[in-house]
Amino acid sequence: MPTKPKIKIVDNNQLRVEIDELYEKMSQVNLAKWSLSIAKHILDIVGIDYNLIADVADGFQINELWQLDKAGMHDVRQAGFKIHKLARECDDEIQKTALRVAGQAVGSGHMREHAMVASDYAVKTIGLLNSNNINAVTREREWQLNELKRISQHRY
Repeated sequence: MPTKPKIKIVDNNQLRVEIDELYEKMSQVNLAKWSLSIAKHILDIVGIDYNLIADVADGFQINELWQLDKAGMHDVRQAGFKIHKLARECDDEIQKTALRVAGQAVGSGHMREHAMVASDYAVKTIGLLNSNNINAVTREREWQLNELKRISQHRY
């Protein structure tokens, strides 16, 4: 069953459906890889160096350890909560939304659904940056789809 966005966004619905169909076939570990890739991509676009924000860098590392079965679900959840706390404290709407991408991506180790929510928050970030320009949103969805395909073709 297709997922529905949990947030209000301007979107390329056709590309989201394509992503959703491939997403449904992916392992949770590969979805975690995908969502972390999206988060790093969006933080880069927004100009946030996640290596300089301990809670974000630690969250990414904990998710990567979870992917290797070296961290627990509780660790992933706590790391995601820390990033969401940073987002709540942020006054800039674009940076706040980009941090939500990161928090959802880290949380993908807890529940696979967080990967798709991270994807939607990335689209929201691009929309905020580009006055909801559908061409910019489409380019982001195309990037996400290509990244998901790339990850699906690798053996980890």
